[in-house]
Amino acid sequence: MQRGAALHNDAPSGTLARVTIAEHREPNDMQARALWVVGPGRGELRTEVLDPPAPDEVLVRTLYTAVSRGTESLVFHGHVPPGEYARMRAPHQAGDFPAPVKYGYCNVGRVERGPDSWVDRAVFCLYPHQTRYVVPTGAVVPIPSAVPPARAVLAANMETAINGVWDAAIRIGERIVVIGAGVVGSLVAYLARRVVGCEVQLVDIDERKRSIADAFGVSFALPDQAWSDVDCVFEASGSPEGLVQGLERAGPEARVVVLSWFGDQVVPLPLGQAFHAWRLRILSSQVGSLPPEQRSRWNYQRRLALALRLLEDDALDALVTAQTPFEGLPETMPQIADPATFVLCHRIVYG
Repeated sequence: MQRGAALHNDAPSGTLARVTIAEHREPNDMQARALWVVGPGRGELRTEVLDPPAPDEVLVRTLYTAVSRGTESLVFHGHVPPGEYARMRAPHQAGDFPAPVKYGYCNVGRVERGPDSWVDRAVFCLYPHQTRYVVPTGAVVPIPSAVPPARAVLAANMETAINGVWDAAIRIGERIVVIGAGVVGSLVAYLARRVVGCEVQLVDIDERKRSIADAFGVSFALPDQAWSDVDCVFEASGSPEGLVQGLERAGPEARVVVLSWFGDQVVPLPLGQAFHAWRLRILSSQVGSLPPEQRSRWNYQRRLALALRLLEDDALDALVTAQTPFEGLPETMPQIADPATFVLCHRIVYG
């Protein structure tokens, strides 16, 4: 599911990893292999040598990463518009768009070296697909003991869902439709259902995603069965048709919250008909910025810590529908990034 454009590029932890290409022998724990996109639809593993961690840094060994099928698919296929290159940079990206570039932001690992209080802790970091990496301690967030590390790869998507719910300002008892049952859309439905009195419907063109709605305790519908006259619509389909349907299902003075990022697509919208008479509002939700109402009390690390705490529910394991080993990622990435492939969260296993 589409995560969105700018990915925490202004966050306090937004520092690039310090790496050099391996040219001589180094201790094994200071060598790393990473996935690089080297051209449209092509990836390869490259070996790097890491600088030893400074006193305020940690060396992390990756346990799992996840592929964000929305944003990473656009990056993998070279569909990032030139005007968005700066905003699209991930916190620990290396290289530049369109390629070669090392990109990703769903990394779960275990600290191998660093301050004593960090060693052997399971942590989440907005880092690309790489076997080991060195980052400042402020760039990692501890994973709560009640959250299995394998599930913690959902944290970045949960952050996006949290931001979307904040932007929508959901009210008690509202009737809500979420269009697009990818990972982000499903997590939005999961959170919205927990607002007292709210009725939530998850809409998707794929009947197989009904099981996700069942696991999360929300209604499921194919597009032609979606509720009408609703108070709030979340569009998370990644499809222009999904946004059009969102406008059709919204009731008078409803909010239509757009979570998809359409890359270089042009999205035509029917802004005639009832759009003005019903005073519909189209709201952009972007995880790279905190909503104005939250900024005085929240920062990126606090939001990420909240996202990790919200992953304690075993029902969320339903979102992980496939996993493959890291060493095979260059061969499997084209299939993962193919919209025709049925997969929600695709987890990558290391070691």
